[in-house]
Amino acid sequence: MHQEVPVTQLTRREISQQDYERIHTSTEFAELRKRFRGFAFPMTVVFLVWYLLYVLMSAYATDFMSTKVLGNINVGLIFGLLQFLSTFVITAMYVRHSNKNTDPLADDLREQLEGKTPDESGTTKKGTTRA
Repeated sequence: MHQEVPVTQLTRREISQQDYERIHTSTEFAELRKRFRGFAFPMTVVFLVWYLLYVLMSAYATDFMSTKVLGNINVGLIFGLLQFLSTFVITAMYVRHSNKNTDPLADDLREQLEGKTPDESGTTKKGTTRA
């Protein structure tokens, strides 16, 4: 028979407004925002330009978009499928960027804010969570 295992409640200390303000004004938090924005904003612009190009070409360059490439597969279909592919590529790039550049710094800030040591929080020095 399967026994139910009780779930224990994790306890967290109360975080004061002063602690939030201290972290928010820290150079580490400014660096975290800079690293995030340095990836997110340019990548958002690139994707929106790529998407709007697809929409505009579908509306105004119908002859080009209907050009057959292979059998019944046309340029518009290929561009449409590339939209999906580019979404997956951007997601993979973000995960890689985040794991390398922002997560370790965010983990350090969280540990400072919550007053935990790496052993208590379950994170390693690389910023990855232990299972």
